[in-house]
Amino acid sequence: MDWFTAPDYWLGRLLFQRSLAVIYLVAFLGAALQFRALLGERGMLPIPRFVAWTPWRRSPSVFHLHYSDRFFAAWAWAGCAVSAGLVAGADSLLPLWGGMLLWLVPWVMYLSIVNVGQTWYSFGWESLLLEVGFLAVFLGNDEVEPPIVVLFLLRWVLFRVEFGAGLIKMRGDECWRKLTCLDHHHETQPMPGPLSWFFHRLPKPLHRVEVAANHVTQLVVPFLLFTPQPVATAAASLMILTQLWLVLSGNFSWLNWITIVLALSAVDLGTGAPDAPGSPLWYEIVVLAMTALVLWLSYRPVRNMVSRRQVMNRSFDPLHLVNTYGAFGSVSRVRYEVVVEGTADEVPREDAGWLEYEFKGKPGDPRRWPRQFAPYHLRLDWLMWFAALSPAYAHPWFGGLVERLLENDRDTLRLLRRSPFPPDAPPRFVRARLFRYRYTTWRELRATGACWERTYVREFMPPTRLAVPAARDR
Repeated sequence: MDWFTAPDYWLGRLLFQRSLAVIYLVAFLGAALQFRALLGERGMLPIPRFVAWTPWRRSPSVFHLHYSDRFFAAWAWAGCAVSAGLVAGADSLLPLWGGMLLWLVPWVMYLSIVNVGQTWYSFGWESLLLEVGFLAVFLGNDEVEPPIVVLFLLRWVLFRVEFGAGLIKMRGDECWRKLTCLDHHHETQPMPGPLSWFFHRLPKPLHRVEVAANHVTQLVVPFLLFTPQPVATAAASLMILTQLWLVLSGNFSWLNWITIVLALSAVDLGTGAPDAPGSPLWYEIVVLAMTALVLWLSYRPVRNMVSRRQVMNRSFDPLHLVNTYGAFGSVSRVRYEVVVEGTADEVPREDAGWLEYEFKGKPGDPRRWPRQFAPYHLRLDWLMWFAALSPAYAHPWFGGLVERLLENDRDTLRLLRRSPFPPDAPPRFVRARLFRYRYTTWRELRATGACWERTYVREFMPPTRLAVPAARDR
C-alpha cells in the first residue's frame, strides 16, 4: 500500500526514537536510584503491601508475581541498559520484528513500575511516556519507511496533551481567563528552576502576553497539526519553542521534553529513507489493528476532554494506552513549604537545637538558589509541594518519612541534599513546620543574596520520636 508510508519522515522518526529512548533512560535511572526509600520492602509505601490488596487486573505488573528490593533494582537497571541500547540504535541492527520487540521491552518494564508506584508515580508524564512508548513499538526501523498512521497517532497524542491543557485552564482558574496567572505561577509552581525568580520578576504586561500566547498555542495551534505541510511543521515548531520556554522557567520532570519529542515526529525534515524496501503485509496488518484499538480507546479520553467536568491526567485502562492530560487548572496565589527539622536534645522544647533537613530540589534555605533537575524527577520533593497544599496529600507517606529520618535510614537520606545529623547519631525528635515563601525583590536580593523570604505560619507536625527507642539502633 503506497499510502501506508511517509518516506520524508525517516530522519524525523530517527530523532524521535533516539530522544524517546533517552527519556526512558532517565525514567529508569530515577526508579533505580529512588525506589528503596519510596517503594521498597521498608519504604514509605511498600510495594509488597500494595500488591497484597490490589488485584493484578487493576495494575498489571511483574511485581505481582515476585517482589524483593534486589529484584526491583535488577529490573530498573535492566531498563536502563535496554534504553541505552535503543539510544545507541540497537533496534536498527535487528530485523523489523526484532526491533519492534526491543521497543516493547522498556514499555512492559516501565508499565510494571508505574502500576505499583502508587502516589509516587501518579503524575501525568508517567502515563504519557507509556502511551508514547507503546506507539513507538509500531514505528518500525530502517527496514521500513515510517508508517503514516502511527505518525498521525503521535500527533493525536500531542493534540490531546496541548488541547487538554488549554481546556482545563480556561475551565479552571479565572486567572487564566484574566491573563493574570503568571503573576503567581513562577513563584508557586511545584519546583522552581534557577531562572524562575527572573521569570517571576518580568513586567506584568509581558506576563499577560505570555498567557495569551499560551492560549493560542494550546487551543488553536493543535488543530494545525493535522493540516498539510509546511503548516503542520510550523505548528509543531511553535509548540517546541513554547516547551523550551517552559523548560527554562521551571522543573517539570520530562513533561516538556517528551512533548518536544512528540512535536519532532510532526516536523517534515525532507529526508527520505535510504533504499527502504516496502512494508511486509504482516506489519501493515499489525499497525492497522493497533490503530483501530487506539481510536476505539480514545472515546473516553475525548469525552472527558469535552466535558465541563474535565479531569486532568487520568488513565482509562490499566495499560495506559490512551489517556487524558492537563496541567495547572488552578494556580496557587501563595507558596507554602513544609520545613522538616530534627533535634538531638532530650526534651523537644521550642528553644532546643533544631536543625533543618535540606532537600535537593524544593525550596528550603532562603539563600540557596534553585537548581535545574528536569528531566530527572525528584519524587519526594514534588510530593512535599503537595503536602504543603494540604496535609491530606501527605497522609499515606509522611509518617513513614519521619520514621526513617528518626532512624537515619541511609536510603531515605540519599533522597535529601543534606542531613544535619551524622550517620551514627540520629535525631531524638523530628518535627515539621509550615512556612510561607515569597520571592525577594531586586532590592532584597542585592542586600541579602537570598532569593526567598519566608515567614512561619503554623505547626505541620509536632515533635515526634520513635515509639520504641530501641528501634534507633536498627
